[in-house]
Amino acid sequence: MPQPVDLHAIAPEAILGVTILVVLVVDAFLPARRRWLAMPLSMLGVLAALVATLTLLGQEREAFGGHLVVDRFAVTFKLFFLGVAIVVLALSLRYVREGRFYQGEYYFLLLTSFLGCLLMPSARDLLMLFIALELVSAPGFLMAAFRKGDVRSNEGGLKFFLIGVLSAAVMLYGMSLLYGLTGGRTGLAEIAGALRDLDPDHLLLADAAILFVVVGLAFKVSAFPFQFWAPDTYEGAPVPVAAFLAVASKAAGFAGLLQLMFVAFVDRHEFWVPIFAFLSIGTMTIGNLVALKQRQAVRLLAYSGIAQAGYMLLPFALVTDDPGSNQVAFSAAVAYIVIYGVMNLGAFAVVTAVARRSPQLLIEDFAGLGRVAPMLAVGMTLFMVSLAGAPPAGGFWAKVLIFRAAIERGGELGVWLAVAMLLNSVVSIYYYLLIPRQMLFREPERDEPLRTPAGVGAVVALATVAVLAIFVLPNPFARLAELAVLAGPSLGG
Repeated sequence: MPQPVDLHAIAPEAILGVTILVVLVVDAFLPARRRWLAMPLSMLGVLAALVATLTLLGQEREAFGGHLVVDRFAVTFKLFFLGVAIVVLALSLRYVREGRFYQGEYYFLLLTSFLGCLLMPSARDLLMLFIALELVSAPGFLMAAFRKGDVRSNEGGLKFFLIGVLSAAVMLYGMSLLYGLTGGRTGLAEIAGALRDLDPDHLLLADAAILFVVVGLAFKVSAFPFQFWAPDTYEGAPVPVAAFLAVASKAAGFAGLLQLMFVAFVDRHEFWVPIFAFLSIGTMTIGNLVALKQRQAVRLLAYSGIAQAGYMLLPFALVTDDPGSNQVAFSAAVAYIVIYGVMNLGAFAVVTAVARRSPQLLIEDFAGLGRVAPMLAVGMTLFMVSLAGAPPAGGFWAKVLIFRAAIERGGELGVWLAVAMLLNSVVSIYYYLLIPRQMLFREPERDEPLRTPAGVGAVVALATVAVLAIFVLPNPFARLAELAVLAGPSLGG
């Protein structure tokens, strides 16, 4: 007999799915003057999903035969994604008021992507992982090209689409090989057991399958050498969409990687750990070096995001046979992803405010911001310092957690990775201070105050407080990251 579905376990996804349908109906049937209702309805649906997620705290639940799981890891990432959704909706509000995104289709696409984000950390099955990842990516192709009259937007959306389709094909091919090698198994824990008992003659093919899956996800998280689509896509996309791609979409890719590498493929770590070491060093180095030459704010943040992805990839290169070491690396990666999201969303919120006056968003357009918008200038300075990994900001502890994990748990390879991370962090200080230098030490072209939308101002204020709070109280936050660990033998669960 079919097992009943645990409705409580899928409540956040169900609520968001209903909201998506309501937004679609509102856009299709209400007169044009009423379609602005799509925005408050979207926000209400996200808040309702957030409440439903909070009711799942501390619970262990399964749905669909264990293919979708609710645990501490899943709830942590769901709360993170819903928080990002609230911020992106707040940043999008000005486009609605100014008539740029009047259509409800924007909110329909945005919420659909966030539905994929919610599914990703709960997926414990290859098919579910693939569906969730494509649910995140496919609406993003359209949102990236949403400024239909802008050539850069069209170019960025097309690049994103082509690379996204290619990466999906590569990843799906790797998954199909795994399906055949493991006797038709798709569950992550089942795949781990099958790989552990695999015939030695088939190990080479299994490693090739793992490599294809890693390459496909490397495209998604803009890791070197697959990062070339990100700067053009971010620059051409509307600023809220760029914020979504830089934070939520990237974090969804890492949520999938964490589950695959620490659960399904952990017994083959001797094969893929050197690959992640290469990806980590190459990604952080290319991102930081190319960022030195950028003179446009969104492109600078795009290359910054590439470099940050390199830091997030570093814990994957620390995986060993020791569950304790794996748990430390896993927790460091989770903590970094969350802190990165906070500081990067804050930076994009300031960029959104400046874009009202200077759509080109050159670094020189931030000149004198400390005089005409002191709150934005203080916030942006703190976010840039945090991204650089310097005190007094939360990004400092994010890098300390990974650096310590590399030194204490990574052996000789970990030491080299820590040195690479330290050198890259020093290099990054130069370009992260370009915008603060313009804001604080240059005269503004116009002396009139910069009017900041209430939603954008609230995001900047909250992100500023959060970044400072993480720096002042790192231990509780680090403890929360330790609790958000996946269950499994490789992590001591």
